[in-house]
Amino acid sequence: MLIQPCHRSPELRSSSKRSLRFSKTYGETVCCAGVTAEGIWKRLFPVRFRHLKGKSSFGRWDWVDFRYDRPKTDSRSESCHVYEDSITVGSKIGEAEKVALLEPLIVGSGQAAASLGRSLALIRPRNTRFIVKRRTLTQVEEQKQAFARAARQTSFLDKELAALEPSPFEFKFRFEDDAGLHEYVNADWEAHAMFYNGRRRQGEAETLRWMNGVFNEDYPRKGMVFAIGNQAKRPQVWQLLGVIRLDEARQGALVF
Repeated sequence: MLIQPCHRSPELRSSSKRSLRFSKTYGETVCCAGVTAEGIWKRLFPVRFRHLKGKSSFGRWDWVDFRYDRPKTDSRSESCHVYEDSITVGSKIGEAEKVALLEPLIVGSGQAAASLGRSLALIRPRNTRFIVKRRTLTQVEEQKQAFARAARQTSFLDKELAALEPSPFEFKFRFEDDAGLHEYVNADWEAHAMFYNGRRRQGEAETLRWMNGVFNEDYPRKGMVFAIGNQAKRPQVWQLLGVIRLDEARQGALVF
């Protein structure tokens, strides 16, 4: 049964938070995550983000209304099967609200989140290192084939997917949290969009230097959190879904 009124949640793209997925049923899809005004996590799937137009196309800090049902193949409590045609976008969350809304959601590690029964979490990583690794020709070709298979499964009008170019780089973060040292591949598609947009403006080498400055200097100095999530089939495996620039709450500040 659909729940109305719709849940109202700011999308953390990536916070992902968006991560690109290829589904035999839905073709190219994006798995998004957000939180409600009450601080409750929601995982939104399937969202074919490039197909969203006008009032349905949302940004990272937009409030979003949507109708959903419980998914049949995902038992994680935060997961929602979204009806794309119900998505509407409201106002943007203000800068002052971001810390108050998200700071209470920060936990020490994925293991700490799992102990609370959660499959999505925010953490403040320590001693972070952004790592860029060039993919081999074989890895790039495998991704091209995945894009081609997904394109064949969708509408023949979906020329944009058929022409999608795999990223030549893998982006990772090495970091520490309360559970120890980790190295996660950054599954946030925005990092790859950041690379492609930068490369068009200033070339590959300069873009990689710029990204290194953002993720190894700027974000850690100003305040950074990771959005992480576990896998439905392997709940013990946590992934980096999104990188968020977020100030730390000032001592004595009101958090609600």
